[in-house]
Amino acid sequence: MRMVFRWFGQGNDHVSLRHIKHIPGVEGIVWALHDVPAGEEWPMDKILEVKKQADEHGLNIDVVESVNVHEDIKLGLPTRAQYIENYKRTIEKLAKVGVKVICYNFMPVFDWTRTELYKELEDGSTALFYEKAKVENMDPIELVGKIADNPKYTMPGWEPERLKHLSNLFEAYKNVTEEDLWNHLRYFLEEIIPVAENNDIKMAIHPDDPPWSIFGLPRIITNKENIRRLLKLVDSPYNGVTLCSGSLGANPKNNIAEMVREFADRIPFAHIRNVRVYENGDFIETSHRTSDGTVDIYNIVKAYHENHFTGYARPDHGRHIWDEKCRPGYGLYDRALGIMYLWGIWDSLERAKQEGFSCSR
Repeated sequence: MRMVFRWFGQGNDHVSLRHIKHIPGVEGIVWALHDVPAGEEWPMDKILEVKKQADEHGLNIDVVESVNVHEDIKLGLPTRAQYIENYKRTIEKLAKVGVKVICYNFMPVFDWTRTELYKELEDGSTALFYEKAKVENMDPIELVGKIADNPKYTMPGWEPERLKHLSNLFEAYKNVTEEDLWNHLRYFLEEIIPVAENNDIKMAIHPDDPPWSIFGLPRIITNKENIRRLLKLVDSPYNGVTLCSGSLGANPKNNIAEMVREFADRIPFAHIRNVRVYENGDFIETSHRTSDGTVDIYNIVKAYHENHFTGYARPDHGRHIWDEKCRPGYGLYDRALGIMYLWGIWDSLERAKQEGFSCSR
């Protein structure tokens, strides 16, 4: 397991590369050019600047998260051709600086969705929270007109720039089915996987978060069966998945450890985080410790260890603790604690293996 840490760039994050270097066992950053709009080719000078900054701290830049997919590709529009060409050129550029994995998603309109950014937990820390009924009873198109006058209607990720185009996007997706989205994803993969193979970069799709349809939009990377289907769309070791225990774990029917064992050779990148799922379908993110949430983090790490996982892993979202002012879900302190918990499990499994014991559960 190769531990990496999400970094949003100088001037765009309170976490510095020096901070990241202090965390035991972290060898690289997970990064992106966040100021480049989806669909545009990444400029080489900006890529080289990130490499220079990371090199100064002895950190690799092997994992990019994300090279975002333009909506026209997801919609299957004729204009997707140029955006796919831009994506190919970006893959080629990233290969030149040593990138090995590109994480991306194929979620229509919205990326991850939450209803509160700082919901308080019992211990006084705060975390990202999803209230299922609120999302199910919300008509986002009706709300667009209300938001300007009443900010209480906004939700995380509803940036003013996105809201300006929300009505048009929903209209464009009105007749797009799950099967349509599968076909558009297949087309995208058939175009880019040969380029990824030629440049030794593994593409790793991120599951939908949460793993079900929201606002009537199709979502397809939601469970074991659909991941199995994804991997068959283009049967190449360069067509893989970013297995996110938090995204998939929001549905208690998803057994993440089983997925690790089945798809181990197609997981170049792992997101490891915990969530606590309530009976009504709400969920909140918690510390990485298994007993704090619904997701069996111990068994997940054990599954990776049993399968001799040598891919990249990062602690995913964490709580906001010790009065840290930070990007929601991306505090330094709790993610660093999460890393030490993950290493603790891994090291204990390694020791048991060396001494001939079994850490069965």
